[in-house]
Amino acid sequence: MDPLPLSEVVAVSREVAATSSRLAKRSLIADALRAAGPEQARAVAAYLSGVTPQGRVGVGWRTLATVPEPVAESSLSVADVDAALSALAGEGGRAAKVEIVTGLFGRATSAEQDWLRALLLGEVRQGALDGVLIPAVAAAAEVPEAVVRRAAMLAGRTYDVVAPAMAGGEAALSEITLETGRVVRPMLAGSAPDVASAMAAHEGEVAVEAKLDGIRVQVHKRGDEVRVFTRGLDDITVRLPEVVELARSLPVRSAVLDGEAIALRPDGRPRPFQETGARTASSRSVEALREATPLTTYLFDLLARDDEVLLDAPFAERSAALRALVPASALVPGVVTADPAAAEAFFDQLVAGGHEGVVVKDLASPYAAGARGRGWTKVKPRHTFDLVVLAVEWGSGRRKGRLSNIHLGARGDDGGLVMLGKTFKGMTDEMLAWQTERFLELETHRDDWTVYVRPEQVVEVAVDGVQTSRRYPAGIALRFARVLRYRDDKTAVEADTVAAVRALLD
Repeated sequence: MDPLPLSEVVAVSREVAATSSRLAKRSLIADALRAAGPEQARAVAAYLSGVTPQGRVGVGWRTLATVPEPVAESSLSVADVDAALSALAGEGGRAAKVEIVTGLFGRATSAEQDWLRALLLGEVRQGALDGVLIPAVAAAAEVPEAVVRRAAMLAGRTYDVVAPAMAGGEAALSEITLETGRVVRPMLAGSAPDVASAMAAHEGEVAVEAKLDGIRVQVHKRGDEVRVFTRGLDDITVRLPEVVELARSLPVRSAVLDGEAIALRPDGRPRPFQETGARTASSRSVEALREATPLTTYLFDLLARDDEVLLDAPFAERSAALRALVPASALVPGVVTADPAAAEAFFDQLVAGGHEGVVVKDLASPYAAGARGRGWTKVKPRHTFDLVVLAVEWGSGRRKGRLSNIHLGARGDDGGLVMLGKTFKGMTDEMLAWQTERFLELETHRDDWTVYVRPEQVVEVAVDGVQTSRRYPAGIALRFARVLRYRDDKTAVEADTVAAVRALLD
């Protein structure tokens, strides 16, 4: 097959971003995958989902600050871009990276340069995530969507199953299974407002386990070789030696386990998540970090044992196998009960101890890798604040043309408003339409992306917590803020204070 011109991918990317119809997005991507063919479809699928198949390639704004002027006509193909990205991923020196970037951008048109820049910076936003990509692959390869979805779960990334789907169809996809050492997508939990609601969806007993605010870890062991992956599928083995040591100590030849690594205080209460997170993000030596912030590993699921795949076994069976394998001290705390009062008491105990809440698990549920369904349901206490909207950013993808991401402020000690974060979560289509009209009425000025408004509109937001931050002037930032409702019954002077928000740090 002839090399696919990059210009065609860029054109499809723009069309996908311009439509809010999921069916139209799927059709556009499916056509692009057919045009790419099995040899080029993996890269095209990755690009149209806004990622590079090579992962992080070590290019930021600094490297992209001075690129050549665009050309009038492009000569770039998808294969050219893929080769350049592979070269960037394998090159550590900045000078060499600049040379590669210069060569790539020097052959690109203005539209291609804009798209390449967004791709390298992780800013391609076109609404082509798995909810669109998986059915597009199924359509392009003419295979059942469920088969593509399961293969993608087991392969870790959807773009990794595109080539076999296009080349070998359902038979090739059915050969993809869990392999020790290859990350799979973690099972995710839905949400419920309270423990009773979470339990009501199930008959009889359920497992109620602690929800810990740590680093989600997927642990693969084969002999003494251990690999540790994050929820985002990144390999962090070298950053978490405590997890590696625990895995090596287990009396099993091979295993794949799911769990959490968390930093605890001497009294057993969790340390702030930022301290736990620093174990994977800091540039300090692992030894220094381990001494300053030791991690405790808790495991809560067993996906495979001695090459026996347990994904389809009920949770009760997987949990029993886990308890037989792992020391009690490394098991996530939990109870099995059909009594909502007992589950609520366990929830209260965990929250009082500083933990996030609980996950209610159906004892009959399989491990649905990558899914967020009713098998697992998380319950967390909800903290709400009335804050003031300071500015709003224009949306992208299906929110293009509407004001979306709101800047949130609380009242400071001097009565002025202090920004604590942003959110676009929790907004319905009706709310987006309303706030676009409302905030354009309150506009004071704007730049290319943001509309600044008179600080008059109060909004009630729910947050999971607060963390320290040098990004915002109050020194704190909201965690997982989402909009509950706009409060026309309150004025800005009645909004919550920075001190009230900061109290959640205690």
